[in-house]
Amino acid sequence: MYVCSCFGITEAQVEQHAADGACTPRQIASACKAGTDCGSCVRRIQALLGRGARPRPEPAGQGRPVLARIREAAEIPEAA
Repeated sequence: MYVCSCFGITEAQVEQHAADGACTPRQIASACKAGTDCGSCVRRIQALLGRGARPRPEPAGQGRPVLARIREAAEIPEAA
């Protein structure tokens, strides 16, 4: 099965590069260019290397402007 459509890299090729010592997506990219064009395969490469995708952090703003949260925290009155 293809991992990287841009360069035609298969799972077997990624696994072979990993067996040869490539242990990060960047090292895989150096070995065969996988992940260097559109980047959509990087998470799959991470999974093949046993480094599953990390959960995304909570959005910082949570729908409110950053300055509003700072003012609330510091109890600074708004400028007129």
